[in-house]
Parts: sequence; C-alpha cells; structure tokens
Amino acid sequence: MSIIPQPVHLTTSDGFFKLLPETIIIAEGNAVPLAQQLAGLLAPATGYLLEIKPSSSASSVIEIRLDPQLAAPGREAYMLTVTPARVSILAPEAVGAFYAIQTLLQLLPADIFREACIAGVEWVIPCLQIKDHPRFGWRGLMLDCGRYFMPKEFIKKLINLLALHKMNVFHWHLTEDQGWRIEIKKYPRLTEVGAWRTETLKGHLEVTRLHPRYDKRPHGGFYSQADVREIVAYARQRFITVIPEIEMPGHSQAAIAAYPELGNLATPLEVSRTWGIHENVFNVNESTLLFLQDVLAEVLDLFPSQYIHVGGDECPKKQWRDSPAAQARLHELGLRNEDELQSYFIRRMDTFLNAHGRRLIGWDEILEGGLASNATVMSWRGEKGGIAAARAGHDVIMSPDQYTYLDYYQSWKIRQEPLTIGGLLPLKKAYNYEPVPHALSPEEARHVLGAQGQVWTEYMPTPKSAEYMIFPRLCALAEVLWTPAELKNYAGFTTRLEQHFQRLKVLDVDYRP
Repeated sequence: MSIIPQPVHLTTSDGFFKLLPETIIIAEGNAVPLAQQLAGLLAPATGYLLEIKPSSSASSVIEIRLDPQLAAPGREAYMLTVTPARVSILAPEAVGAFYAIQTLLQLLPADIFREACIAGVEWVIPCLQIKDHPRFGWRGLMLDCGRYFMPKEFIKKLINLLALHKMNVFHWHLTEDQGWRIEIKKYPRLTEVGAWRTETLKGHLEVTRLHPRYDKRPHGGFYSQADVREIVAYARQRFITVIPEIEMPGHSQAAIAAYPELGNLATPLEVSRTWGIHENVFNVNESTLLFLQDVLAEVLDLFPSQYIHVGGDECPKKQWRDSPAAQARLHELGLRNEDELQSYFIRRMDTFLNAHGRRLIGWDEILEGGLASNATVMSWRGEKGGIAAARAGHDVIMSPDQYTYLDYYQSWKIRQEPLTIGGLLPLKKAYNYEPVPHALSPEEARHVLGAQGQVWTEYMPTPKSAEYMIFPRLCALAEVLWTPAELKNYAGFTTRLEQHFQRLKVLDVDYRP
C-alpha cells in the first residue's frame, strides 16, 4: 500500500471492499458535508452517484462518524477500518475524517483522481485498519507569488495537492520588490503600479549582475479581494489555513514605487526588474507605519487566520543610517541602533495585530534588536534563530533553508536541471530532516509548532516550473511532519513514492522523476 504520508498504525487483513454503484454512504449531523465531499470526489471517475443516508442495512456501506468524546491523540486523528462489507471512518472532529478520506482515496486505484468516467477499473480497497494522527500541528508550504504572479487556478490546484498530503497551512507570500499582488482598496496604486514590472532579468543574478540582460516582456498581475476570499474559502473546505505575508520593512520596492512617500529617497523608484536584496526599504515615519496598519486592516478582513506574517527578513539598514529623518526618529525613540529601529517597527505591527486578536509571524531577523512579546519566529537561516526563540519562550516554525527550500537544486547535475537560485536539496536530505533541534530541552521543544517548505520563485516563471521544484520533495516533507520519526524509512518511502507518482501523473503534476 502506497500511502503518503505513512500512517502511524496500519494492520492489514484478507479481502477487499468493492465500491459499487449501490454503495451507501452513512452520515449524520456534522458528518454530512464530509459525506457529500466524498461522494463528489468518487463520482467523476467511477460514474457512481452514491446515496447518503443517516443509516442503512445495505451490504455495501461507507460510514463516516464524528464522536467528540472519542479518546484520540488530537483533533486531527482518525481511525479507518475496511472490511469486505463496510468502510468505517471514525474521528473526533471533521478534520480527522477529512484526512481519513485522503487516505481512502490513496487506497483506491490512481484513476480515482480522474475527472471523467473510467471504464474497466475495479474500485477495490484492501481490508485493513489504520489509526492515525499527525506529529506536528503546523504542516505548511509557502509559495512566493511576488516574484512571479501565479494564477488563481494554480493556487487552487496546489491547495488540493496540499490536502491530499495532509498539509494544513498555505503560507501565501504576496508582496515583494518585484510585485505587489493583493488588492488594497484604500491604496489602489499598490496594484495599479506595484503589481507590474516592465521586464525581468534573464539568466542567473550572480552571472548577469555586472551585465544584466532582460526579457523585454512586461510581467504582472494581482489577486482581487474577491479572488482572495474565494481562495481562503476553498482552502477552508479542505482544512487548510491561509497565512498571508505582507513584507516589511524590507522587500518593499514595489510598494515604494507606487507610493514614493513610503521610501527614504527623493528620487522615484520602479518596480524592480531583478532579484536579490534591495536597499530600498520603508522609512520609519509615523505616516508609513499608519499606512501599513491600514493595509493590514484590509488583510485582516480577508484572512481569518490567527497568524499574519510581516516578513522582517533581509532589511538593509543603509538608507536608515543615511536618512536624517530616520536618525531623528531613532534618537526620538531613545534607540541605540538601526536593529532596534527595525525591532520598534515590528513591535508596532505586533501591537496592532494583538489589538485585533491576531498574532504576528516573521522570519528570524525579527530577533535582531529584540523580539516582540507575542511574535512567532520562522527560522530560515538554519536552526539558530529557532533555538534562540524557543529558549526565550516563543513559538517557532522551522524553515531552515538547507532542508526546506524547494528552490534549491534537486541534483548537482545542474545542466540536467532547470536554473535555480543555487544550493542543493535532494529528496533524501529533505526526507531525513528532523524539525526539532537536538539542542532544545523537551520543555523548549514544545514551542516548535512544526515546519514548512519554501518555494521562492525567482527562477520559476510558470506553474509547471514551480510544480517540478515542489514535487516530490513536498511528499517527503509531508511525511516528516505527519509520521512519527521512529517510523520513517527512506527505502520504504521511495517504494511507496513510485506508486504515488501514478497519482501525480493523473493529477497533471509535473514532478521531478
């Protein structure tokens, strides 16, 4: 059986359950929407329009039952039992039953994922019992849509694929130097100007830095607020939380191009046409902080997530050092240096978000100059930032580049691979990642909420190029985050992955073989 991620407990028995046109789905109360979802997933390929009833004495049934009193290790747990006459899904909450459905789909032939009726397939499920629950509560993927705009249809496809792999967080990177991708009604120039660049760098930044070449093709796009609401709702139906990221104070050139008063220079800027770390960052004027809080107010209305990501990474301080206004602000606040000035900036956003019942997340640079009291740290520059944050009592999402950056090469045979930013993350290394640093005590380790993969798209201009970089390494990360560490086995994973590739093919995923 090729189930990814590997379940916690699985025992097999003889025989099969055969899905038939007359199979009945049994569900009551809060389980009915899940039954409807399952019937909708099974119908296209099988051609069966399965009836849903509160009870049945039929000889072929699939039962979905929610029991809040069920003794289970967490709200995402489930038990799946298959006998020749019955498939039984039991879970304390709907999310657990949803994950049982994802497992059930993987137990059927891969053609179950097709969207047209497939003749001649026996829709059988092996008899077994699975007791399952995730190791970590945060199992995520970040997609950068700032460098290259990704269409709404691809975002939905990716959300479906995350759900299939029992991932539960979609971190949506929406603003960058190269593009602002979310409509803010109070400030329309953010998308009228900031969402579009005149052209894009050709080739690798490090190779072309001295003599850059450009593709001479305008690029851009943004998500309307209606688009955002649609995607958030689509994800919610699949028990995925969408976490927006609005970058500040760095990675902000597109916003400054739209509203020059947000920057530190008198000369106007363009939306960046190239990659790398940019010195053009938000100024620290009170008007700029209030502007960004206005932006966040609209973001909060669109995203019900507890967490809001404000970036905080790769913020050069040169313009602040050279700016009389920034230096006056620093001294007015009684701060010692520019690191503390960035910390003040982030603390203001933290206070704003806390006042609205939300929590701030930032990349590990937000540790510099002092960490806001309620902030959660996303540790990307190795594990050091995550360890420091956890020891200080802050929650942590582990995202170290050497294990989770899916924009790194998948092989050193780079002539056979698409152009990437650099680095190396082969499948085995991704699979062998351990999110809890050994340096943490058991008490400190409780602050590690989980981990996520990062998809930075400087060299991924299309959805297909992104898919090639994401898969199959996302499959490995899903198992890292769901399956107990002691059950992981790379040889077993790759064996299951060979069968899983058949599903990805049916789902039109351009994975790396």
